[in-house]
Amino acid sequence: MPAQPVLPVHERVVRTLGAAETRALGARLAAAARPGDLLCLVGDLGAGKTQLAKGFAQGLGITDIVSSPTFVLMTEYAGRIPMFHLDLYRLDDAADALAGGLIDERQLEGVALVEWAERLGEALPVARLDVVIDGTADEPRAITLRTADPAYLRYLEAGA
Repeated sequence: MPAQPVLPVHERVVRTLGAAETRALGARLAAAARPGDLLCLVGDLGAGKTQLAKGFAQGLGITDIVSSPTFVLMTEYAGRIPMFHLDLYRLDDAADALAGGLIDERQLEGVALVEWAERLGEALPVARLDVVIDGTADEPRAITLRTADPAYLRYLEAGA
């Protein structure tokens, strides 16, 4: 079997000074959203993953209140395109998410934002945007937008 080519990884670091700036970044990213997109939100508890998702929802024209779906695991919102907000915090690994039907073909009709996406491990596709948030509490955030898929470079531009 031939080796898979290694794709170059592209990234941009954006700094935010509070929840409002993190939400504003989310709204800018939403302008680049297309059906079938996958955004993987990674960061410690309190890093701002849900704040970014709230801003993303606003950018899609979603008027519903967006909260962390920790206990329901996935919430679907209607906007310019549907948004599927998943939270894998309570799951052990990809097998739990796949067996529970959290990831399915419906998400190809909208954009999926997955908190604690690193729990999917090897099951994560290359076609995705990783949003890695460093910082907690009242600290400024360093938010790294990272992708190896050229189709997702539009998010790096939108995040500027």
